Parts: sequence; C-alpha cells; structure tokens
Amino acid sequence: MRPDIVIVMTDQQRVGLTRRSGYPVDTMPFVDGLAAAGTDFRQAYTAAPACVPARTSLLTGRFPSAHEVRQNSNAEHARFSKDLVDVLRAADYQLHFAGKPHMPRGAADFDTFAGPYFHTQGPERDAEEKAFDDWLEHLDHGVSDEPTPYDVRCQLPYRITTDALEAAHDADPGKPGLFWVSYPEPHNPYQVPRPYFDLVAPEDVPDRISGPEATEIKGGTYAWLRKLQEEKRPGYDDNWRRYAANYLGMLRLLDDQIRRLHEGLAHRQRPRLTIVLADHGDYVGEYGLQRKGAGLNDFLLRIPLIMTGDGITIQQRDEPVSIVDVLPTVCEAVDQPIPDGVQGRSLLPLAHGEPAPGEEFGSIIAEQGFGGRAYDVTARPPLHFAYDGPTFDELNTVTQSGAARMLRSGDWKLIVHADLPGELYDLSKDPAELDNLFDDECHLAVRARLLYQLARWQARLTDDLPNGNYVPLRLAHNWRWAQRRENQP
Repeated sequence: MRPDIVIVMTDQQRVGLTRRSGYPVDTMPFVDGLAAAGTDFRQAYTAAPACVPARTSLLTGRFPSAHEVRQNSNAEHARFSKDLVDVLRAADYQLHFAGKPHMPRGAADFDTFAGPYFHTQGPERDAEEKAFDDWLEHLDHGVSDEPTPYDVRCQLPYRITTDALEAAHDADPGKPGLFWVSYPEPHNPYQVPRPYFDLVAPEDVPDRISGPEATEIKGGTYAWLRKLQEEKRPGYDDNWRRYAANYLGMLRLLDDQIRRLHEGLAHRQRPRLTIVLADHGDYVGEYGLQRKGAGLNDFLLRIPLIMTGDGITIQQRDEPVSIVDVLPTVCEAVDQPIPDGVQGRSLLPLAHGEPAPGEEFGSIIAEQGFGGRAYDVTARPPLHFAYDGPTFDELNTVTQSGAARMLRSGDWKLIVHADLPGELYDLSKDPAELDNLFDDECHLAVRARLLYQLARWQARLTDDLPNGNYVPLRLAHNWRWAQRRENQP
C-alpha cells in the first residue's frame, strides 16, 4: 500500500534550540519525540537562507542557480521539468495544502488549499481572528513586550492545523494523499500568548555565542544590516532576550500544533512517511541581529530534518544533507522516477539504515545572491522600502547582492564569493564563524581540498535542462558519486 506523505514545514526555525539537541529549554518535546522515533538528520542544510528560493528547491529538487529563483520576488520564474506536485499527481495522489505557500505552486495545483497564510494574516473565520490579524500587522514584524492578547485559537498555526485536519477528515481513505502543512512561525513578528509567553523568562534565556561586536568582525552585509536595524529601531538589541524568549515560546506553540496534527491524522489507515523540516534559520540574537538576511552562516543555513514512518530506522545520521534531497526521497517512497534536472539525492536508503557512500555524502553546498556586484558596506541604493521609519525587510537589494557559495565538509566550512574575499572556518572551534582562516598559511591544504570539493559540486550542478538528444546515465537514488563504475554501458 502506498504511503501518505506528510510534510510539516516551519519557517525560519533555528537548529539547536530543543532539549534533544542539548538546549536547556524544553521547547519542542513532541518533535523531539518524533526525532527519537525515526531518522534525525542532524547536519541538514537549506539550499539558500531565504523563503522562496529554499521552498522552490524543496519542490523541484534543484538548487537556486538551476531553478533560477534566487530572491523572494520571482517565484513565477521557477525552471524545472517536473516537481513534487507533478510527481504525486502522476502517482494518483490526492494533494492537500494548508498554510504559507511562498512558492511557485498555488491553490489551483492542489485538491484542497487552505490559505494563503502569511506572517500577519490568513483566511479569517470570525471577527476575533480578523482582530488578531490586525494586531499582528501593527507589530510591524517586531517583538511584542507583552503576551499576545488573543486566544491561542487565533494563532496562525492553530488555524492552519484546523484547516489541514478538516481536509484530512474529508479525504478519500482509499487513496494515498499528500498532506503538506506549512507554518509561518517561528518567523517574525515575534509574539506568543500565555502560557507560551512564560515558557522562559528573558533573564533565563541562555547566553548567545556572539553579540553586536561580531558584525564589525564579519563586516560586509552583516555590518550594513546591523546599521540599518539600529537606524530603524534604535536600541533594538537591548531587548534581545525578550525576542529570544518569544521565539522559544513560539517553538513550543508550534510543537503543540504539530502534535495535534499528528494525532488528528491517526484515523488514516495507511502507512505514512512524515518529513518535518524548516526552510531556513533565524539569528535569534546572534551577531546582534534579528530575523535573517546577511551571510551564509550556520545559524541561517542549518535546518531540522526528521523522517518517521513505516520502515524508517530509529537513528541519528550525521551526513550533510539538503532540502533539495526531499523530492527524490519522496519519488523513491512512492515508486516514481526522479524527474530530469533533479540535483538532490534520495535519502530513503539512509533513512532505512543503509550505509552512505562517503563520497556522495561527504559534503554539501548552499547558495546566496541574486547576481550583480556585491554592494559595499556604505551603500545606500534604492530599496523596496523607505530608509525612513521603522519598517524594513532584511532581505533586500544590498543583503542579497552578489553571488556566494558555501561548502560544508566535516568540521570545515568554505565560502567563496564572486567578488569578495574568501572565508574558511573551523566550526568545531569557531561556531560563530568569526576567525577567518582563508589566508592562513597553516590551513592552505585544507583550503585547497575544500576548493576542489566545491569545484566538483559546481560541475555536478551545471543544469542539464532542457534535454537534448543525448541520454544521461543515471544511477540509483540519483547518487552520482557512488559506485561510479557500476552500470556502465
């Protein structure tokens, strides 16, 4: 019997803030339980630290340089042969979506579509939900100093879960389904009602690794974004512990809704593959910054990625994997061919406990930048918002300018820019990525090895669409570096 596919997606969820990951605050006990009951990919990465590029990568199994959506404003330009919707439609799946889309697909592509929900509004059932959405809008994507004055049932995750469960209740029990539930939280605005507001007092929030002084060390877009935020909201970082406390409370609120979703789907008498992940991370105060925006640091790039269900092994995996690997994994789970142009690799063998070929899963990359030359730290170009007033978008012409590639291999991290100096970090000693070893003579061999690995990834990710007359040689699971001599004609 073909399994239901359940995709639970959060927006801007920072890795490492749950009890299972060693954090002292118990933010997501149910999701931690899912991780303990399935395969927990502890070194998962997004393809790009921005919503639409990352979500398009999940849909298409392609990196942004291939699907060509490299900023939040051009989802309609996505380039691919077939995506997740096409694959599951061809497999005769019923398709249900609830929540925040922010991707190339919309209501017409699903059998049921509850949304669109975004960060300050969604479909409203009554006057109280409308009043709550208006209150969210007035926060201007900021941090609430007080508990949200509306019941938890008004919160977007609660409403989205309700919509998803209604669709599941009405779904054909004899036909497999995709149930994609996409929560806008814990993205800004940072607010939460009681009891979540009181999960941890601001003074009890664990210390951050780095503060505002780190932006001067990092320079570039970090320093530019810090200056912009201080101009917009002077002294905003003085309240970083309240921001962090709200964020942690939002995680617990999400956890309760994911539990509610999981329990509400129990009536479906089918095997199930559940994938829990995020599109990218959040600074949560690191570098004295809020939200996201600058750089390819691990606070923004790493994502949770958990798989549970029939046949999934209880284990922790430390291979670096990516959001682009979701589509080929689903293809293999529903016995459909991996579409042409897909660059990700099926993780199903790993989730079943099989060993991973070291060459195939020895490193991973991510991307950032929409092109052109990177703006200087003193730049003041026209933006899609005014320089005056408190409103701003951390994803903008300056922070997303240029082009950069990141490679993670073991404890080492390499970042190469098109027109800026390179970066090299030993994450085992420098988790905040402040000690750039790129030009250190003692690390030239490491730099050379990682540059070679990055060059191989770049060659691998050269887009092979559109297809011509030549027939590509494809290996099982789309593992191109594994068993290279097998199945040769």
